[in-house]
Amino acid sequence: MALGLHHNDGNLVVRFAENDLEAWADFIPPLGEGQPLKADSIAAILERLNITYGIDWELILKSSMDCNLDHRTIKNVRIARGDPPEEEVPAYFEIDPSFRKWPPLPDGDVPRIDWKELSPFIIEKKDQVLARQRPSKKGKEGKNIHGLPIPKTLRAVESAVAGLNTRVENGAIVAARDGRLLEKGKELNVEEVLEVKGSVDYATGNIVFPGDVIIDGLVADGFKIYSGGSIVSKQTLDATDVNAKKDLIVAGGLIGRGKASIKVGGTLRTKFIQNCKVACRGKISVGATIINSQIYTLDSLDLGDKGRIVGGEIYAVRGLKTGSIGKEKGNGTKIHCGVDFTAQQRLDRQNENLRLLSSKIAKLREFLQGLSPEAGDFKKATALLEELKKEQNTCSNTIVDLLNRLNADEQAVIEVFGEVVPGTLIEICHIAYFVDTTLKRVRFRLDKNQGKLVHQSL
Repeated sequence: MALGLHHNDGNLVVRFAENDLEAWADFIPPLGEGQPLKADSIAAILERLNITYGIDWELILKSSMDCNLDHRTIKNVRIARGDPPEEEVPAYFEIDPSFRKWPPLPDGDVPRIDWKELSPFIIEKKDQVLARQRPSKKGKEGKNIHGLPIPKTLRAVESAVAGLNTRVENGAIVAARDGRLLEKGKELNVEEVLEVKGSVDYATGNIVFPGDVIIDGLVADGFKIYSGGSIVSKQTLDATDVNAKKDLIVAGGLIGRGKASIKVGGTLRTKFIQNCKVACRGKISVGATIINSQIYTLDSLDLGDKGRIVGGEIYAVRGLKTGSIGKEKGNGTKIHCGVDFTAQQRLDRQNENLRLLSSKIAKLREFLQGLSPEAGDFKKATALLEELKKEQNTCSNTIVDLLNRLNADEQAVIEVFGEVVPGTLIEICHIAYFVDTTLKRVRFRLDKNQGKLVHQSL
């Protein structure tokens, strides 16, 4: 807008910014005998434009003087500025940004990275902070260059909200359980069950989860599965390293890869087991076969009346039931029942430790025989000998205690509804029976009075 008192007088071209928050002007010098821009004429122009607030008179006077003296146009001078409104922000919960970052790669060359350790799943611990509350910010009304108020604005923020297995405390949303963090919109949920819709492979990485794990697809070779609850596999499970604190349920079977290790804190149910080492605290139920596997259970092993055990070694404290044991011209199968295999393993370690201690004591005594009592090393060697003898005594006492606990169930029985082939070793509470002829439909039990195993027809 160009404003001036007369045609040749100095002019003021004024522009208004959005919301009339600012006014900008170009100062035009007079033409010929026209009058220069003066303070009173500028004031009159501002009054006509209703510019009453935030006027920068110091800059206006300087710009008009430069325009008049230099006889040149002074452009883009901000002659007035209002007060912008301040945005009001309500309190809201902001998700921890680290949850949206891919797990950092370990240091070192790419070929050295174990890509199986990288997982897209966000696993939370109980009481871990998921989102923090950001404080509210009060807004403030503004004023334009006409002196009129400008309403404050309210920011629309998307706040995270507490969902399943989460709670709000001390200005934060925290996990109420161990589990997997899932965002449903802005709702934060911690799920106690991890369901893998596809296969366990490089897309998922190793599965290490505090709750139950359900796997719809296959498990690629070399990947481990650790669960603080139960594991359910809907297909055959190629096992490398499987650990379930509770139960393991496999719709297909278990196939071991390399030195396959499977540990189960509860019960195990599967169709077959092949080339695996399985340690289970609860009952093991197998629908068809166990082939060339090492099976350990503190309960019983049940393959029904049609199941087969071929090769390998079985430790079942409470006994077992199966259709047949062994295979002609195959490796012999060993069955141990009534014995606590955990005590047996500890006993084996203690016996090895006792052997090493006895060897050290013998060598130390031999060393002392060639040493003078006045020698500097004699006292140290004697003290060491006493320490080793104390360890030996402790180890011997532990072995005695383990021997007393070794036979956990003298009532354990082994029932075979089909054949037991020659070459099979049957053992209950360390009393052994070697099968040298084919036996059919037979039950083995311990006869304590005779101190041997007896078998009878089913």
